[in-house]
Amino acid sequence: MCFYNQKRFACGDWNWTSFAQQCNYEYRTGETCGMRLVNVTEFESTQCRLCEKIEIKFRRLSAEMERLDRWRREGGTLVASMARSQKLIMELEKEIRQLQFERDNKRRALG
Repeated sequence: MCFYNQKRFACGDWNWTSFAQQCNYEYRTGETCGMRLVNVTEFESTQCRLCEKIEIKFRRLSAEMERLDRWRREGGTLVASMARSQKLIMELEKEIRQLQFERDNKRRALG
């Protein structure tokens, strides 16, 4: 039951930061027992890495969808560009689902 500092993000996720104090159960110098307890929690106003990636992908997806809608409204003659744009939209949606799945698995494993 060694003590570590914790960083909590605005989105609710958290991670371990620095080692704070060794417990009495571990007798070897420089070793920890493997159980982690929170010493101090530092609150961050930013989101975690996964949430930031998801947010960036959503912005890219939104911009691509707006571009595709504009081309359709204007009677697009750029059929190849529209097809490429639709493919990009599908890839972004897949990446977003994958990142959300990864974030949910991380929360479930730690919760």
